[in-house]
Amino acid sequence: MFNWIDFIQLIFIAIMMWLFYRGFIRNTQSEKLVRGLFGLALLWTFSFVLSWVGLNLIATFLHWVALFLSISLIVVFQPELRKFMALMGNIDEWRRMFQKGGVKSRDTKSLDAIVSAVEYMSSKHTGALIVFPSMLDDSAIDKKGVAIHAKISAELLLTIFFNKTPLHDGAVIVEHNRIAYAGAILPLSQNNLNWKYGTRHRAALGLSEVSRAVVLVVSEESGDISIAEKGKITKYDDMKKLRAKLEKVLIK
Repeated sequence: MFNWIDFIQLIFIAIMMWLFYRGFIRNTQSEKLVRGLFGLALLWTFSFVLSWVGLNLIATFLHWVALFLSISLIVVFQPELRKFMALMGNIDEWRRMFQKGGVKSRDTKSLDAIVSAVEYMSSKHTGALIVFPSMLDDSAIDKKGVAIHAKISAELLLTIFFNKTPLHDGAVIVEHNRIAYAGAILPLSQNNLNWKYGTRHRAALGLSEVSRAVVLVVSEESGDISIAEKGKITKYDDMKKLRAKLEKVLIK
């Protein structure tokens, strides 16, 4: 018989599931998979309720529908399932989640280098695209490009985005406060954007729509500095505000 102890257990399970969803799934490609699983769970539950009240024919029909959809879900969301399974076995990401409440180190040298390079590129109208990926964003990036694995410096960023170098059209990916890759290819947004936004902005917005990555863009045409996050682009005219935003991103 259902009692208050069962109720407390249900609340605890719901809170744990919500924390897991918020920490790992929300604003990532796996969000669609989780919604599909939630819909299947509701369908199975509803079929059992119908069977319990005596509507066996409808319950059996819903059972078969749920079974068919379960098989279809495996086929349609195969990439997301691989990524979800990789999450479950990624000890480093679990450790990082539980350490979020701890003391975060401030890498001011990397921050200074990025802000300095971005400010210079903005004044010279040099196009740039810098990605700060979150956990499990690897599969959202079409091609990572060339492995660099170097310390962040203004000089290196300016060299990569110099319009005579072969990697300048791609994106730089920053991981663990290091330049991990250069020349990365990002998925383009399929939404209708303002005419003033070019390919770099479309790529930045596209990645932010399917992942939790934060993407910084410097416009080659106008020199404007923008940040794409959660499917939205925000322009930054004040370098202090930009620095504050990047500081939050780097210490995540």
